[in-house]
Amino acid sequence: MTAVLFDFSGTLFRIESAESWLRSVLAERGTALPEPELAATARALEAAGALPGGAYPERLPAALAGVWEVRDESSALHRAAYTGLSRLVPLPDPALHDALYDRHMTPAAWAPYPDAVEVLGALRERGVKVGVVSNIGWDLRPVFRAHGLDPLVDAYVLSYEHGVRKPDARLFATACAALGVEPGRTLMVGDDRRADGGAAALGCRVHFVDHLPVAERPDGLRPVLDLVDHGGVAGRP
Repeated sequence: MTAVLFDFSGTLFRIESAESWLRSVLAERGTALPEPELAATARALEAAGALPGGAYPERLPAALAGVWEVRDESSALHRAAYTGLSRLVPLPDPALHDALYDRHMTPAAWAPYPDAVEVLGALRERGVKVGVVSNIGWDLRPVFRAHGLDPLVDAYVLSYEHGVRKPDARLFATACAALGVEPGRTLMVGDDRRADGGAAALGCRVHFVDHLPVAERPDGLRPVLDLVDHGGVAGRP
């Protein structure tokens, strides 16, 4: 393997909980909710799928189905999809829906998995190039910079910047071209079998990790080093 491509959310980083997300925005805006109401509202937002990087909607309204399907193809579509889901949940101030969306783009809303820096650093020491390939509607580079991972990444390929989303092989091809590597010597690491598994169509090898809270996955990325060293593959779409 001469390169490894990583997904972002659920692979290298994890978004904060829905309750932390809501609590932070309410505190920033000086809005108070009784604790039982705050907890119930956070659960409702999570069920609605309003937190990007969090759970998918339990029920997707027909009126949002179209924008949801293409949400990662532009910044405007991404915001429209997630604020549309958020607005399904009553909040004390309508401006909170956009404030919640803005919060999820901040470095404070994300935590790297415990072994992320270690694994990316070890790949750099081995001379293996690293790319980040993400279905996303905003620039995640500040998150990597704030958490110290940016110096370990050689290229970012983000769906909204190209108008193409995984599993479309063109996004993976763009990443391989940016790194100057052959797909057949590239490993894709992600948590979504459908989206990340699309790299296999290009000839990349694929490895999957579990999308778990940070505390529950302390070393889920370390097998990547063995796969790179031995040219193996632990997962297929």
